[in-house]
Amino acid sequence: MNKKERVDFILEYLDKTYPETPIPLNHRSKYQLLVAVLLSAQCTDERVNKVTPILFSKANNPKKMIKLETEEIYNIIRPCGLAPKKSRAISLLSQVLVDKYNSKVPESFDALEELPGVGHKTASVVMSQGFGHPAFPVDTHIHRLAQRWGLTNGLNVVQTEKDLKRLFPEKSWNKLHLQIIFYGREFCTARGCDGTICKICRSCYPKRRKPFKARKP
Repeated sequence: MNKKERVDFILEYLDKTYPETPIPLNHRSKYQLLVAVLLSAQCTDERVNKVTPILFSKANNPKKMIKLETEEIYNIIRPCGLAPKKSRAISLLSQVLVDKYNSKVPESFDALEELPGVGHKTASVVMSQGFGHPAFPVDTHIHRLAQRWGLTNGLNVVQTEKDLKRLFPEKSWNKLHLQIIFYGREFCTARGCDGTICKICRSCYPKRRKPFKARKP
């Protein structure tokens, strides 16, 4: 397959495999989504979904969150890892939302990325899954699959995001981002597939015999 054929196959196959793409992080508002995505850094969605009900039962909006001591937030989110940094970020960004945005999550990349603890990937998830704007959040897992499938030669998630946006139609980005995550977790895991085992790897590269070695910076 050439690159265009790989792109077309991946789109079609993932649409058949995952026709529905529920957001894996449980939330009831854009604010809760923002906090959940922040917590998901270097943590599984499953663990985040166990922690957030406890946190949101105490503070489900910015005004309530800023009334909690940072130490109390820390004690709740500790299972998610990086808890000192994340608890400070949740407290600080909540204060910014109250002071600057009337307790609402801003609907722009620039404003989101200015919030404490919020990077481009987190902002992309909120813009795509929270507001419905076209975005293609790329984490290390999507970066790994994009390399395996010959969609990018990028050495980092920044270049991979640019390549994926160039290859796939904009209308597919929000859904495709989740489809790739679901597929990577189920079939093309870091240890379970070396680039020669899962359906997409075998279809895109039927002559590949040796394990794929990703390019690293």
